Amino acid sequence: MDEAAQVGDPVTHDAEAKRKVVNRLKRAQGQLAAVITAVEGDASCRDVVQQLAAVSKALDRAGFLVISTALRECLTDPDGSADMDPDELEKLFLSLA
Repeated sequence: MDEAAQVGDPVTHDAEAKRKVVNRLKRAQGQLAAVITAVEGDASCRDVVQQLAAVSKALDRAGFLVISTALRECLTDPDGSADMDPDELEKLFLSLA
């Protein structure tokens, strides 16, 4: 098992969810680069804010996917090796709201 796939890490248990999270984070990374370029290039306020909103949305979606994957893991195997209980997952979910 590689270091990234640690016991109790629900995202690594679901390869498809992990792929989706990584794709969303890479998308956010690209959008953030576009924000930086826009600011450096003296883009309009509207363009910068639209790009910032896109970055924020991409990060939120990645976070929600991580939490929903953990919730599914918790629900399907409540006595398993998940490292978080439902209350902690709920707090994490609400922290993104």
